[in-house]
Amino acid sequence: MSGGTARFQDKREAILDGAARLFNEHGVKGGMLSDVARQVGLATNSLTYYYRRKEDLAAACLLRSMDALGAAADEAAAAPTLDERVRGFLQRYLGLLAAIAEGRHPELIVFSDVLTLGEPHHATVTAAYTQMFRRVRALLDAPDAPRLPAPARNARAHLLLSTTLWARTWLMRYEAIDYPRMAERIAELLLHGLCTDGQAPADAPPALVALHAIDEAGDGSDAAATRTAYLRAATRLVNESGYHGASVDRIAAELQLTKGSFYHHHETKEDLIAACFERTFAVVRAAQAAALDAPGSGGERLALVCRSLLAFQLSDQGPLLRITAWTGLPDPIRRDTRRTMARLGERFATLVLDGMADGTLRIVDPSVAAQMVNGMLNAAAEIERWVRGIDAGNAFALYAMPLFTGLQAPPPAAVPAPARDAASSASRSRRIAALP
Repeated sequence: MSGGTARFQDKREAILDGAARLFNEHGVKGGMLSDVARQVGLATNSLTYYYRRKEDLAAACLLRSMDALGAAADEAAAAPTLDERVRGFLQRYLGLLAAIAEGRHPELIVFSDVLTLGEPHHATVTAAYTQMFRRVRALLDAPDAPRLPAPARNARAHLLLSTTLWARTWLMRYEAIDYPRMAERIAELLLHGLCTDGQAPADAPPALVALHAIDEAGDGSDAAATRTAYLRAATRLVNESGYHGASVDRIAAELQLTKGSFYHHHETKEDLIAACFERTFAVVRAAQAAALDAPGSGGERLALVCRSLLAFQLSDQGPLLRITAWTGLPDPIRRDTRRTMARLGERFATLVLDGMADGTLRIVDPSVAAQMVNGMLNAAAEIERWVRGIDAGNAFALYAMPLFTGLQAPPPAAVPAPARDAASSASRSRRIAALP
């Protein structure tokens, strides 16, 4: 390699590092090329020698992160057992995050803005993400792993991938030297589940009534109904396109209303998105409160809150806002949102502790378990992209049950068949990407 090429590659790595840090903080739509240039000591026109447009740079950051995670999966997949594969994958990836935290490796961009890029980058990046998903899913194909039908295999792969990615949102509370220990705790929970032997949650219908009441608490007027419709539409668009991609025009067009109608109900888009977060937080609080007050064991009540929130996510009242949308919010909304998100996530630990006390849940790190439950529920915003036929009736069995019983356990003998009617399916089909 020539000196000029080496200098080019070094500068390119510095640009990708600075861009990943900027985009992780402000989102792809919120970052500017001039900001990246300033971070790496270049003039903006010099930066364009490497990447002509911001979207080119964002796509390069995303592809780089996907390749790093995919490489960790490929290396782990060489192990002969499911246990070794899952542990190896988490140790490799969290080891990489430790190196980033200690300044020994360039930053890697998070994947919250994968769907926000326009063409031609959208097709390239989404194809690369699908390939990364397949590389992670291959970990489940160890010779000693349970044989799974396609929906259960994809659901477990999504659980494994999303749990790994979600760790970035809470690992910062720990010293980088402790990341390998955290990787072991995550792997132990994923492999063996939360439940003690013989204590798997019973099959039960989802509980939705108390959660639906949140949207029905208005005065019944047309204005209240319109406001609720705006909240749902904005939540869907933010989940699909990110905070900056959910423009006022797109939100209004989603409801076939005018831009003037939007401003009649909301002063700014920031006010609307903040209200979307509050709606999501209110739903989570209601589900947690119902579970905390319900009869039964800690394990049963933790399963109840998971069933309720997954059912809400996949019902016509959903979706819940993907929490990683906070990256585009301005302060102080962003700061307050992160604090609320952290508090609600920790509330799951109360149910974990109750289950440990009554023997229905294993002795685990309750804080790590709470974060894994929180991450699993947050990632349900994307579950329809990966699991064909998943709905409110079978989401718990396909997607959440493995967190209770472990990836080494076979799927339930009978998973409820999809029950969504044709109209509901058609109304949601545009949100489902090509399944791998």
